[in-house]
Amino acid sequence: MNDNFRERLAELPDYLAGHLVLSISALILGIVISVPLGVLASRSERARGPVLAVASLIQTIPSIALLALMVPLLGGTIGFLPAFAALTMYSVLPTLRNTVTGITELNPAIVEAAHGVGMTDWQRLWRVELPLAAPVIVAGIRTATVWVVGTATLSTPVGAPSLGNYIFAGLQTRNWVSVLFGCVFAALLAITLDQIIRQLEIALRERRYKMGWSALATFVFVIIGGLAPSFIAGASQTIEKSTARLSDTPLPPLASGPDLSGQTIVVGSKTFTEQYILSELIEQRLVDYGATVKTIQNMGSTILFDALRNNTVDVYVDYTGTIWTTIMAQDQAIERTAMSIEVAHYLRKEHNILLVAALGFENAYCFAMRRDRMAGLGLRSIADLTEHAAELTVGGDTEFFARPEWVNVRDAYRLGAIATRGMDSTFMYQAVRDKEVDVIGAYTTDGRITAFDLVVLDDPKAAFPPYDAIVLLSPKAAQNSELVTVLAALTNKVSDDMMREANRLVDIERQSPQSASEFLYREIGFSSD
Repeated sequence: MNDNFRERLAELPDYLAGHLVLSISALILGIVISVPLGVLASRSERARGPVLAVASLIQTIPSIALLALMVPLLGGTIGFLPAFAALTMYSVLPTLRNTVTGITELNPAIVEAAHGVGMTDWQRLWRVELPLAAPVIVAGIRTATVWVVGTATLSTPVGAPSLGNYIFAGLQTRNWVSVLFGCVFAALLAITLDQIIRQLEIALRERRYKMGWSALATFVFVIIGGLAPSFIAGASQTIEKSTARLSDTPLPPLASGPDLSGQTIVVGSKTFTEQYILSELIEQRLVDYGATVKTIQNMGSTILFDALRNNTVDVYVDYTGTIWTTIMAQDQAIERTAMSIEVAHYLRKEHNILLVAALGFENAYCFAMRRDRMAGLGLRSIADLTEHAAELTVGGDTEFFARPEWVNVRDAYRLGAIATRGMDSTFMYQAVRDKEVDVIGAYTTDGRITAFDLVVLDDPKAAFPPYDAIVLLSPKAAQNSELVTVLAALTNKVSDDMMREANRLVDIERQSPQSASEFLYREIGFSSD
């Protein structure tokens, strides 16, 4: 068993437990909501149309969008609650529709007979309609179960741990073992629950009550079995991290320095390799001063910023260009130092967020091409793309073409005719290498630029803003003077070359983000403060 497989297996109890708790709780609430609504809709044609229409409308919203929308709608809360709310809404339609169908399509003679023997509406519902409609209702619950278990893998970007953590992290780090773990175990869970509920459906249809009780007992057993390893290990909903110090790294003299013992610090990260590495680096720094660290990974930019602003996350690494364009909504880039000053002032004044350290490197957007393609067209800068725009295709990550930076570059260099192709950042370097696109919106510290022999095009109009990596502290964490001191020591400790090499270790050498952070830790050399 190799180390990669062993590490993924060690993560399974937490991820499976998170996935089960999220899915089952959403299903239960969905049933509690949809069955009474279905009964109401079955008795009122006036109510039936609007109820089913609203449920159907919710179902048309892309699941990842619905999950993301729940964060601002719930006041910036991340983690379990927004994912739970979105999945509950997704679970309603199948059960609701089958409840309506099961009741309204009963044999009218049976309903009339119940009425004829003097049953009240309430008695007819409980003694006749619901028992006869139960197999159809359970069939709806079965469909909802498969939908919810599958959709729960998308809860990772809003901070809810699930089997989706395997998939998101694996895609970004090109760790296909991790991706397979997420896909296989999510599929196995969905199939297992589906078959159990199928047995319950058959039992109700054929009046085989022992089979029904057996199915319910099996369902409970599977849930308890899935949760038990996590509880036994004392695991939390966040990923369990090793707190062992690096054996070959000299540590700061804790006796004379800050002491974070007894404090729990929540570290956040976005959804790409560099963020995983830097969150590990910050964690190791905090652990060395006695802190207990919880890490929430794979979060979207705005979701993570809102979590910091609302004190749900204590610290994470962002970039000045992202704050400038996405948070401050500024259209035009300014000089690098001036932007850092403006960003720090804005964050402190408007959100009471502290820019505690500039790490020392810049990870900006850039345009990169294959060396041979660039030479063949005689290109040197982005300005040279203008005359070839109609025959070129540019690839970018899923955020890139929706960001102000792309609009600025497109307009500044008159690239309106160029074709665009969005994709996961994991695949865009491979896409340009394999000639599937001509240009990509790359990251300047990505090790794959050198590894794939790509060339970065000059940006003579400085249309791309600066992207200095900065460590941000939440309003609450900013009041912790010892935490500020520990993290301020990271100022100017990471160079462009160091970060590029750390990224290369993960993206090309297939090392773990933790190994890459250990490389950075050694390069920084915190032997004293």
